[in-house]
Amino acid sequence: MNEKIEVTIGRLLRNRGWRLVVAESCTGGLIGHRITDIPGSSEYYLGSVTAYAYSAKERILGVHHETLLQHGAVSRETVQEMAYGIRLAFAGEEPLESIVGVAVTGIAGPGGATPEKPVGLVWIGISAPGFESAWFFVGQGNRQENKAFSAQMALELLLQVLEDGSQGETTAE
Repeated sequence: MNEKIEVTIGRLLRNRGWRLVVAESCTGGLIGHRITDIPGSSEYYLGSVTAYAYSAKERILGVHHETLLQHGAVSRETVQEMAYGIRLAFAGEEPLESIVGVAVTGIAGPGGATPEKPVGLVWIGISAPGFESAWFFVGQGNRQENKAFSAQMALELLLQVLEDGSQGETTAE
């Protein structure tokens, strides 16, 4: 029997003694929703922030204003700062070394696209003890489909990192 990806992620987080935090933009809380659908997720899930506006990304997640101005909200640079920033935001009682952060920022559509950044573009960042990386993908659906695609890809990447510590950049269309 194949278990749901959220269940596997929870098991692997518990095995490592890690806690999960999520910074969401284009997914609007969908990743946190999926994680908390699993009974017992409070053992490893600390919480999330849905930071849609630039100001929220800056004030809550610590994304540098210059990063947003130079690269935009949908960029490798921004998602990496979001992933690390969400870890810092939840560090305290939990040591930073036990927290893994997942961040997602993208263009769900139908508007907001540019020639360089099409509808469906999503950047996903993961910041974990000894690991930092970001990947991008381009979904081909409507707004709801792009949000679901982005959340699924974020969970799949997190699973990959937890299972084998995969590193480097992956891109897919």
